[in-house]
Amino acid sequence: MSKLTIIGAGPTGVLLAILLRRRGFTVTIYESRSDPRGDGGEAGRSINLALADRGIAALKRVGVYAQLAPALMPMSGRLIHDLRGSTALQPYGTRPQEVIYSISRHRLDRALVDIAVREHDVRIEFEHRLEAADFSAGVARIRDLRTSRLLTVPMQPMLGCDGGGSRMRREMHAAKLIDASEVPLDHGYKELTIPARPSGEFAMRRDALHIWPRGGYMLIALPNADGSFTATLFLPNAGPTSFAALAEPRAIDAFLAREFPDAVALMPNAGEQFRQHPTGLLGTVYAAPWQVRDSAAILGDAAHAIVPFHGQGMNCCFEDCLEFDAAVGRHAGWEARFEDFTASRKPNTDAIAAISLENYLEMREHVADARFRLRHALSLELERRFPARFIPRYSMVMFHHEIPYALAQQRGLLQARLLEELTAAAATLEEVDFERAASAIETYLPPIAEALSSVTNE
Repeated sequence: MSKLTIIGAGPTGVLLAILLRRRGFTVTIYESRSDPRGDGGEAGRSINLALADRGIAALKRVGVYAQLAPALMPMSGRLIHDLRGSTALQPYGTRPQEVIYSISRHRLDRALVDIAVREHDVRIEFEHRLEAADFSAGVARIRDLRTSRLLTVPMQPMLGCDGGGSRMRREMHAAKLIDASEVPLDHGYKELTIPARPSGEFAMRRDALHIWPRGGYMLIALPNADGSFTATLFLPNAGPTSFAALAEPRAIDAFLAREFPDAVALMPNAGEQFRQHPTGLLGTVYAAPWQVRDSAAILGDAAHAIVPFHGQGMNCCFEDCLEFDAAVGRHAGWEARFEDFTASRKPNTDAIAAISLENYLEMREHVADARFRLRHALSLELERRFPARFIPRYSMVMFHHEIPYALAQQRGLLQARLLEELTAAAATLEEVDFERAASAIETYLPPIAEALSSVTNE
């Protein structure tokens, strides 16, 4: 039976291990953290992930979705909070099933690890850290953190699924075998918690992703199964209104109370949380190629970490796993498998990286703009009228796993221009020229089935 090694037992590494075990490979995973099944919680952090159609398709493929479904918190749209405390819901889609889900990363980690070990005989060595890789010799040095013993592990091959700060990617880059860069965003983030009410009930609407857009920055909140919300403040790292400028308790408290009064009213210790919690970094990872001959490859965030503003990080990584598994099935040798995976996947990961960066501006600024709201409403109406041809870009990304990211990006650009033209002289949906819309859609947007067929045949 063929053997392979995976670095990283996060959701990507474990999902990939399950898929490859199903193909008959013997899989060993090395992970620097402790076993999530026994650490008793999330170490004081309530980390949420957004699960959408692409991620759901992958979880269903490995048979873990049904186990996780009770812990999923559905969100049907964005609930926008203005400075006066008024709210407005912007639905994500036109159909009842077009929702995204908030899920605890810790719950997901535990479920995937449990099913991998118990049902698929995946071997996971926790508290084992990759320290060096010798690609000429085809071996890696892995430290057992419990004993400090240094192990020499054959690559056979070795797959780096060790996240945005990937040691495997950095080893490849240091050996001048790939080009890689980590492009930081000039904004960071800080996690806060909005607790459940004393009765255990949610303090805000539970079926929405809450957004407080403030132009150059924003606060968001996702629901948790225990009635709380995980709130995340995104703010410039430097400048007049930034993490650097908010150093004193009085300035922090004044900023939060001024910009997010309704959220702070539900979070009495907001200033204390701000001061105690670390400021996280954001950025995009670019790498090429993703493999070293037939000995090693990277995938998931290790190859293409993206900013979190489209809720696609985990979903994209899970889709990687499905695409990698398909490439393994198409070829007999690892080098051909790696090259096939990179060639088919990289255009799509480049596309979602760009889309995610664009979506930050949309979330923190455009969602509060009347023109944006009109274009959003029009996009949903055009989908109702022309479902075979017009699907909003957000919906293509979030609710249609069969549509590649690159195709969603391409059609999204055409649709954005069309929406701009149709709303240039309109203030309401009733003022939109739908005959002109029909003509333009027929001319510039071939049926989505036809576009998908064209992509498949390339």
